[in-house]
Amino acid sequence: MAPVSTLPIRVQKAESDELYNHVFIIRTQVFVDEEEIAQDDEYDGFDHLANHYLAWYGDTPAGTARWRRLNNGSFRLERFAVLPEFRLKNVGTSLMEAILNELPKSFPIFVHAQTKNTEFYHKLGFETVGEPFDEANIEHIRMEYREEANQPPAPAAD
Repeated sequence: MAPVSTLPIRVQKAESDELYNHVFIIRTQVFVDEEEIAQDDEYDGFDHLANHYLAWYGDTPAGTARWRRLNNGSFRLERFAVLPEFRLKNVGTSLMEAILNELPKSFPIFVHAQTKNTEFYHKLGFETVGEPFDEANIEHIRMEYREEANQPPAPAAD
């Protein structure tokens, strides 16, 4: 897969040991060190089943995310992590756009979003479903992608 580019951000699928190393360094810094999530919760045993992405800001690894297909056919987007110095610079948006561009829209796409980040996902076409719940001692809520939520309104009929 060719990297998706929004200068100075580029996103690529992690398909080498070197890229996986960057993915896991970022996840450790954000989830384990910053958010104090236990390593056993962060490294959940699904990494070998997931598709991992790495976002670069210039020449620096800045963020990561993964997705995996579940047995029911749905796609779960997970482990969105952006290093603090690259937040609010469209790194997370670039990661999400790269992933959504790859996934077929014929099956549900969802994320368990930290409730503090729901506005980020909402702007990208996700809607909350259900009630908040605890995951790794952080409040989350399920959000489902609605492609139509990301489209401009249809023009009014005359």
